[in-house]
Amino acid sequence: MFLAIFPAEAQCAMCRAVLESEESGEAAEGINNGILYLMVFPYLLVGGIGFMVYRSRKKDKAKERELLE
Repeated sequence: MFLAIFPAEAQCAMCRAVLESEESGEAAEGINNGILYLMVFPYLLVGGIGFMVYRSRKKDKAKERELLE
């Protein structure tokens, strides 16, 4: 079931009608830019949290080495 590919439409009918009716493509470009803009923030959050965890573990290992010496 997970390997099967199902075609899907992920736009509402109104958005699709507006984007298909416009010939210049400016609205479609604006929609795509907005999607990319919204998509950046979750990656920044996850990356920031991952960096904080990495830095915290690195400090813990440094403290552990100091205690062993």
